[in-house]
Amino acid sequence: MTSSNVPILFCVTRMNFVNELRPQCVHTASKSLMKTQINESNAQASESIEVRRQLVALVQGGPAHTTFDDAVTGIPQELRGTVPDGLPYSAWQLLEHLRITQRDILNFSAPPTGGYHPINWPDDYWPKSPTLPSAEAWEQSVEAIRADREHFEALLKNPNADLTKPFRWGDGQNLLREALLIADHTAYHLGELVVVRRLLGAWKK
Repeated sequence: MTSSNVPILFCVTRMNFVNELRPQCVHTASKSLMKTQINESNAQASESIEVRRQLVALVQGGPAHTTFDDAVTGIPQELRGTVPDGLPYSAWQLLEHLRITQRDILNFSAPPTGGYHPINWPDDYWPKSPTLPSAEAWEQSVEAIRADREHFEALLKNPNADLTKPFRWGDGQNLLREALLIADHTAYHLGELVVVRRLLGAWKK
């Protein structure tokens, strides 16, 4: 072999080495990228689960105030339709307002067959009479609120439901916004219900 052939042989050998190495490098980089993407996907899934869990807890009442069950349990039947002095509503009116409003938000978030039909504010959101229409009306309203809340919680727990994607109807609302609305609205009126009970002497906490 002449000295003039050495550089040529070296170049060919180096090129062969690089060509053999390149697929290995590409394969290694591809595996690393895929692993990173999987890790990011798992982190996002874990974060989504935690957000949904916290939203469900918030809709259920959260840890910072009286729960729905505590607020509606133990009110004597004869006081449920009584309006305390200085307040505009009875306990019954507040309870029914919670039921009507939560049902409206649920129907807006997951429209029943035939689509969502809005109701008129404020007339359709409040019962006009402070007194109950029947002896069974209180418990029926309580059970309806619990059932609708469970239905809404199922929407939040559905991993395929996009919390932030605007509904095809409405003005840009999404499931996250409606969950916060239920939690905020319920907490506000449960506070009013506790005040009504205190003024009627029907709150022992």
